[in-house]
This record gives sequence, structure tokens and C-alpha cells, in this order.
Amino acid sequence: DVQLVESGGGLVQPGGSLRLSCAASGYTYNRNCMAWFRQAPGKEREGVARIATGSGNTYYADSVKGRFTISQDNAKNTVYLQMNSLKPEDNAMYYCATTQICGPTWYEAARYAVWGQGTQVTVS
Repeated sequence: DVQLVESGGGLVQPGGSLRLSCAASGYTYNRNCMAWFRQAPGKEREGVARIATGSGNTYYADSVKGRFTISQDNAKNTVYLQMNSLKPEDNAMYYCATTQICGPTWYEAARYAVWGQGTQVTVS
């Protein structure tokens, strides 16, 4: 099966930047959609960005559009989330997840069966 490991979280001041990484290992075939989600205390898990690994097509939540960029390095089986102009409302645990097809409802957490352990992002 596929395993996902996130890294790169930390403490940053408002307006700062962080880059998260999600390394995939194991059987990665047919896992054509990689996404980043986040979950703040007391809130539902929110889809942040996704990338179709075959085409490289990306999509973002309105709340991060223009500030966050999702990208991939296929040779390393790694997906990145570059986060710029961070705001206190970006405080959350960030998770990467994978599923077979992105589709128009890529932001629904229930569609993803494979998740990483998460990495904390604190903007303060």
C-alpha cells in the first residue's frame, strides 16, 4: 500500500513562508490525485490544494488562492505545498492524502483513504 510522510511544519510569523513536503512510498500506482488538507482545533478538515499527478493540473481553495502553491517532483515521489503570506487563520495541522482520481469534489476528505500523520503549522 501507499505510505505518506509529511514534513516542514513549524512556527512562523504572520507574513512569513513555509514549505511542506509529502513523501510517498510503497505502491503509488493508480494514486493519481494528491491533496493537502488542514484541520484547526474544533473545525472540520478542509481541502487546501490538490494536484493531478499525471497532468500536473492544480486547484486551490479560495482561502489560499494566490498564496499557496502545490507542486510535485515525480522522481522523488514527493508533493510540496509552498505557503506564502501566512496568516493566523492558517494555523492548523496539515495533512497530505491521496486517492485515485481528483474530480470536482477533491476537497471532500471522505474521498481519501490514505493519509499522512500530519505536520503542525503555527502562525503567530
